[in-house]
Formats: sequence, C-alpha cells, structure tokens
Amino acid sequence: MPFLGKFRALTRVQRNTFSACFLGWTLDAFDFFLLTFCLTAIAVTFHTGRKQAEEAIFWTLAMRPVGAFLFGSMAEKYGRRPTLIVNVIAFSAFELASALAPTLSSFLVCRALFGVAMGGVWGVGAALALETLPTEGRGFFSGLLQEGYVCGNLLAALLFASLFPHLHGSGVLTNWRILFMIGSLPAFLGFYLNYKVEESPAWLAEREAGLTQKKPRLTLSILISYLPIFLFVVLLMTAFTSFSHGTQDLYPTFLQHDMRRSAAHTGLIVAVANIGALLGGICCGSISERFGRRRTIVFAALLAIPMVPLWAWSHTATMLAVGGFLMQFMVQGAWGIIPAHLNELAPAPVRAILPGFAYQLGNLLSSRNQIFQQVYADRHNAGSLNVALSATVVVVAITVATVAGFGPEAKGADLIDAE
Repeated sequence: MPFLGKFRALTRVQRNTFSACFLGWTLDAFDFFLLTFCLTAIAVTFHTGRKQAEEAIFWTLAMRPVGAFLFGSMAEKYGRRPTLIVNVIAFSAFELASALAPTLSSFLVCRALFGVAMGGVWGVGAALALETLPTEGRGFFSGLLQEGYVCGNLLAALLFASLFPHLHGSGVLTNWRILFMIGSLPAFLGFYLNYKVEESPAWLAEREAGLTQKKPRLTLSILISYLPIFLFVVLLMTAFTSFSHGTQDLYPTFLQHDMRRSAAHTGLIVAVANIGALLGGICCGSISERFGRRRTIVFAALLAIPMVPLWAWSHTATMLAVGGFLMQFMVQGAWGIIPAHLNELAPAPVRAILPGFAYQLGNLLSSRNQIFQQVYADRHNAGSLNVALSATVVVVAITVATVAGFGPEAKGADLIDAE
C-alpha cells in the first residue's frame, strides 16, 4: 500500500514524532466530541434545556485562541516538545474536572479551561510534526495529521455507541460522567512524548543560531508585523471552522432528537461519517501535492453541497450513514490540506503560533454557530435542525471555496530553513 510505504520511508525519529502529534490531536478531539454526544444527558443531569447545555461547546471554542496564543508562545520560546507535553496533561486534567463538576456553572468553567488547553495542541503539534518530516509527501502527512481530529470523533462515536447505552449510574456518577473520566486517560501520552519524541529540527536550528533567545515575550507584536497573512489565515479559518463545526457539533443531537435514533444508531452513523472523513482527508491531502492546495480545497468544499439531501433529509439509518460518509469526505477532504497549507504560508519566526492562533481565532469567530443553528430551528422549524444544517453547508462551502481560491499558496516551502 502506498500509504504504508510513505510512513515506512520515514526515519524512526520522524515516525515517533508524527505518531505522537497525531495521537495528541486525536485524543484532544476525542475529549471534545464526547461532549457533543452527551449534550442531552448533560442537560438532564443539570435540569436545564438543550440550548443551555450547548453553551459548553461555545465556551470550549471561544477559549481556544487563548490556549493557542499561550502554548504557541511557549513553543516558540521553550520548544515544541516540552510545550506539547504540558498541553496534553492540561487538557486531560480539565476533562477529568468536567466529569466531576457539581453544577452547570462549574461545568461550563471546566469546559472553558479545557478549551484553553485544547487550543494549543493543533498549532504546536502541527509545527513539531511538519518541521520534522521531509518536504516530499507533506500533503499526504498533512491530510493524515489533520484526520487525527476525525479519528477522535470516530473514537468518541464508537465509545458512545458501545458503552453509553449500558451505563446507567446513580447519584453523582451518571453515565456521561463515566465517559468523561475515560476521556482523561490521554494524560499518559505525556510519557511517550517525554521518552520517544525529539525536538523539532527547525526549532533546534533557531536555538543554535541564537534566535529563540531574541524572541520577545509579547509574541503578539511579531504577529502584527505579519498582519496581512495573519488576517487572511484568520478569515480562512473562520470559514473552515464554521464548515466543520457546522456539520459536526449538532449532528448527533439532530440524529437523536429529529430522527429519533437510539444512542447506538447515532454513534454508528457518526462513526461511518468519520470513516468518510478520514479517507477524504488523506486522499485530498495527497491530491493537493499534484493539483495544489487552493485548487483541491475549492474542489472538495463545493462538492459538499450536493451531499446535503442525503446527509440532512434521508429517513433511514442506512441513507443517513451514506450521506454522513459523503459529507464528511468532502468537509474533511478540504480540512486535510490545512496543516500543510498554513505551515507553508506561516513565516518561520511565528510558525508555532501564527497558524494555531489564527485557527483558534477562527473557532472564536464561529463559536456561536451551533447556538444560531438551534435558535433558528426553534423559531422557524419547530426545533428540527435539518434546514439550519443544510443552509450552513451551502453558505459556508461557498465561502471556503471563495476565500481559499483567491488566497496565496506556498506549496513545497522549506520549513527547516531558520530565518
């Protein structure tokens, strides 16, 4: 298989580094998506409505830029590897704290803190992985790395489908809390990072040249000097995060509430969708090596629109699964190009902070998306989400294609060269 061949061609250090960064992003996403499956159960536990429980998604997304800036700054100054270790332990700890939250208010605080920790993982991990890997095949590895997010969603779906229906719990230890406790186990990845992963060659080259010590504490001042590319990436990532979260966050709720699917069916349908996402990210990432980053993003984004009828308007579990597979193939196909695209566009002095910080600012700007979808559904469609979900795909897919299509590209840029 060509995929396995590309992975085997890496050195031991490169394989260990990529595997650790992939797992970090996977387990981070796993912890996030557990929340999306458990919204109804959380609302019941805290005796509140679905809309109030969905605020947890907002706070998680809204606080991610804080983490991207904080951990990105640490990674520029102290190195990618130690920062990622702290990052992984932090999001695992806040996931456990979420499981033990006694009230909705304390739960929302825990999710906000989880958002801070979650915000750092993508930028630091992507910089560490892509600065360690060879230039050849970067599109393929970019797609594979981004699909760690999809794998996290897939793991959450499978855990929810297989375990949640059998967890009844009592008192404080309710079913969703048990799943969140399981979600704290990624902390053990820190040991792997500590003993098996080496620092980024690009950062080491910067340190050797004495550049890391010259970096100011307020990294924001450096970002301002790269304002045009920074603003473009923020705009692009606002469109992209609306694309992914607009098709993922409320989809389990749509399946349970609107389509009356059981927990097991919901988990399985989302799992099938994530298999499509995984394949889409890898395929489109690889294709972008030949056809370019922008062109492949435009192609994948626009092809999501014809998938809407199957995805949001089917009536059987089988057709919903097919629609989910095709929709997420396109959504995550476009997303699979993003790690390479953003790291290639980012100047070397801010590579650990600019892509991740801009990405998470995009999350902040799109963080009310699921609330808007729910409010529209409640006011205009008797609570049914299919119209809101469908409209989101059409508008956002066109926006992604337009912004990416008219933006810059730097395919094949040298990420090892220290400026």
